[in-house]
Parts: sequence; structure tokens; C-alpha cells
Amino acid sequence: MSSESTDLPAAAPTGEAAALVAIQSALADRPGVLAGARGLSHFGEHSLGWLGLAAAGAVLAARRGDDDARRRYVEAGIGAFGAHAASVVIKRVVRRRRPDHPAIRVGVGTPSKLSFPSSHATSTTAAALLLGRAAGLPPAALPAVLVPPMLVSRLVLGVHYPSDVAAGALIGAASAAALVAADQIYTDKIHPGRPAPSASNE
Repeated sequence: MSSESTDLPAAAPTGEAAALVAIQSALADRPGVLAGARGLSHFGEHSLGWLGLAAAGAVLAARRGDDDARRRYVEAGIGAFGAHAASVVIKRVVRRRRPDHPAIRVGVGTPSKLSFPSSHATSTTAAALLLGRAAGLPPAALPAVLVPPMLVSRLVLGVHYPSDVAAGALIGAASAAALVAADQIYTDKIHPGRPAPSASNE
């Protein structure tokens, strides 16, 4: 009887797993990348970091006596948490498993084994759009700074496929748009005929 091992080498990754391995090979070993990715992971867990920023913005706006800004910061917190909650529900429906190919390095723990969509991408996109609006910034300014690093961090850490983070960003943007539309309906009822404020005049 042969004593040789019958274990076969793992097949080479394909599709999104191969893309994930390529991203990790290009980025994960650069100085500071993994530490930064883990920091973003902890900050965005359950959208808690975004809730903290929204709360701080609301407090500062209240001290200035700016009721519109205070309301929008509160909405930013609601939007970030609501987007996160939506992603959790979708995960439980889709039930896609997280990456598990041996060639993929997992750099952080996760609260569940479910992957699609990325809750970090979802809540970060919603938060960036709504916090930027509350602060009176141009619509794309904050998302351009916050969203790409968070999306890439989830890939570097090996906990999501590219389609997970892309879908999360789309869901987050849709969540933010829905909340902005609801805010405008509220504003129209309270101040009939009042135009929606733009980033340039807030």
C-alpha cells in the first residue's frame, strides 16, 4: 500500500477569485496597506463609524442653530444604518459564501460567512453621499474620497469578491437617493415652494 499523500493541489483560482488574488498580489504587501484596510474595516463595522460622524455633525449643527444641517446629519446616520440593514437582509436572501480559495489571503475577521453585497461598501456609499450633502459639499466630493478606499480594502482583506463591493456601492447610492427624495417631500410640505438647496448655496 502506497504511503504517498493522496491530497491534490488546489485548482488555480478562476473568475472573481482570480481577480481577487491579482488585487491582493498587487496591493496587500505594500507598506501600510493591510493596516489601513483593517482600520477601515473596524471603522465601518455595522456602520458605527459613520453613525459617529453623523452624530457629531448633528451636534455641531445644533450648536450653530442650523436646523437644516442638523436634520441632514441625522438623515445621514439613518441612511448609513438603513443601507447597512438592507445589505444584511439581501445577504440572507442571496446567501453567497465569502471567498475561500486557498490562494486568497483573509486579513480580518467577519461577523458572518455571507458575502453579497458588502455591507461596508453599502453603508460607506450611503454615508459619503449624505454626509457630503449635510456639509454642503459638491455631490461627488466626499464619495470620491471615501468610497474607493473602502471598496478596495474589502478586496485586499480577502473578504469580498469585486461584485460584492460593486453591488454594495449601488445599493448604498440608491438608499441615499431614496432618503434625499424623502427629505425633499418633507421640505415641500413644511416650506411649500421652497427650492431644494444646492451645495453651492448651503
